[in-house]
Amino acid sequence: MLRLFVGVGFPPELKLRLSLLCSGIPGARWVAADNLHLTLRFIGEASEDRAADIDAALSRVRARSFGLQLSGIGVFTPEKPRLLWAGIEKDPQLSALHDKIEQALIRAGLPPEERKFSPHVTLARFRHPSLDRLRDFLVRHAQFRADPFPVTRFSLVASFQTKAGSIYEDQADYPLDPA
Repeated sequence: MLRLFVGVGFPPELKLRLSLLCSGIPGARWVAADNLHLTLRFIGEASEDRAADIDAALSRVRARSFGLQLSGIGVFTPEKPRLLWAGIEKDPQLSALHDKIEQALIRAGLPPEERKFSPHVTLARFRHPSLDRLRDFLVRHAQFRADPFPVTRFSLVASFQTKAGSIYEDQADYPLDPA
């Protein structure tokens, strides 16, 4: 069984820029720079046969390449935060790509995603963060904004759990048409 998701990888300079944010909150489990990405659709556990069907479905997705920009820092459920993220600016082409991927996966037999698509980059997870330190972090980085970068492909990615954390490995890449 493979634990799969569909995602967009980032250029090395963006991973470096994001990794420089990753400190200053005691108890945070920071995401390793190599694992920073945008998840377009979490799939979960899949057999190799199912993974082949998923790959076939994703290979039929057609969309144009586009630019993506990260902007802002935040948390989900501020009253009991568990995840720190960098935001992705709204983009109709990103939404269209997400929708095409979702439809392809439904046609391949996966159930529809129940959660609303909320594009973000997970920077850290925590159980009981110091709320004062977290607030300070959010204020200090509130104006975070990265240079836009071109999205020219998306990937089917496998996540392997190790004692040191997750390791992500691209299983297949799907190029987008030139803009």
